[in-house]
Amino acid sequence: MRNINLLLCLFIGLWAAAPAATGQVVGKPKKGTFALTNATIETITNGTVNGTLVISDGRITALGSDVAVPTGATVIDCTDKYVYPGFIDGGTNLGLIEISSISLTADASEIGDVIPYMQALTAVNPNSVAIPVTRVGGVTTVLTMPEGGLFPGTAALIDLAGYTPEQMYAGFKAVRMNYPTSGARGRWDRRGEEDRKKEEEKKMKEITELWDRTKLYGQIQDARATDPSVKLDHNPTLAAMVPVVRGEMPLLIEVEREADIRSALKWIEETKVKAVLTGVSEGWRVADEIAKAGVPVITGPMLDMPPRASDRYDKAYANAGLMHKAGVQVAIRSNETENVRNLPFNAGFAAAYGMGREAALEAITIVPARIMGLEAEIGSLEVGKVATLFISDGDPLETRTRIEQVFIDGYQIPMDSRHIQLYNEFLERTPGVRE
Repeated sequence: MRNINLLLCLFIGLWAAAPAATGQVVGKPKKGTFALTNATIETITNGTVNGTLVISDGRITALGSDVAVPTGATVIDCTDKYVYPGFIDGGTNLGLIEISSISLTADASEIGDVIPYMQALTAVNPNSVAIPVTRVGGVTTVLTMPEGGLFPGTAALIDLAGYTPEQMYAGFKAVRMNYPTSGARGRWDRRGEEDRKKEEEKKMKEITELWDRTKLYGQIQDARATDPSVKLDHNPTLAAMVPVVRGEMPLLIEVEREADIRSALKWIEETKVKAVLTGVSEGWRVADEIAKAGVPVITGPMLDMPPRASDRYDKAYANAGLMHKAGVQVAIRSNETENVRNLPFNAGFAAAYGMGREAALEAITIVPARIMGLEAEIGSLEVGKVATLFISDGDPLETRTRIEQVFIDGYQIPMDSRHIQLYNEFLERTPGVRE
């Protein structure tokens, strides 16, 4: 993907030129040894612990009711406060799009229908104004995804702190696939049913051919590894797909409709691909089948309209809970760019409409970590795990709760953002006089 960071910085600098609200300038993170004392610690995986959590060298080094404060540690008194693991959003465009309505600030898509080699990570803008806005709300880690055609590129998990995309990379990548559908693409889609069906069949044929070519390409790669005389012309598309076809890299399959979900499950069974279903707005209709297939799901947003006009008003809210009750491993995403900060409230709606608070919290912490194979590093508060967490004055799924402090990779993050700067600027505004 093209890198437009310089252009974005120039644009944002001009846009954010107000004297007391200077865009992305929010201060520097601090690293050291910290002791969070007298806290109610929501570990997610091991219940609630009342006591102290110690952060050192970027990790949680102690956690419990009888933990001693290390000499020289910065003590943060968390009396009447709560400590949670940082929330993980399983699907966003954060860092790839600054303002959705301004094309010059959008770098989530490229020309081409099958371009799995395009890396979302290379296009991430670490200076995005939306990043500090998001992280001060407790969302510390997000899966940022490319958009576009059949295989639009490779998504990457990023932490919301760092000067470069490489510093932000959180250890997970997956090729993204938009599964073919015979349904209408929207109210503007005037194609007849027969034309839509033909388009679906064409796409499925293209996928089958890609799969066969990738298998052959992988076989030639293996042969060349043992015999350098074997000739192989580099093909970036096939090279990017080899790990997916071999089951070494997950495939994020975006699919929404009931019929398409069934078709996708059948295709997954045939190809034995390591798949994660994403979107899945009608997952509740086929929840038992998804559970039987053992395919994990990243669904959302919850804050959405019902998939069909005939559905109850609350089906989008209840979808995650219905799949969870059927035995599906469910994570929640915001599917947002500017409003990724609303992830906790997506989970809150899921909790209120059948999922329950505990499962909803897991759906934005340990479950996405498990789906991405990172449960040993992130997603819960345990000794040895990365110190990515936050302190709040209440339940973070409720809008009235304040997030008071955030740590990412052991760094104490400045609790500032453009939203906060603008709020403070206009809260204390002085009526100007025309000179």
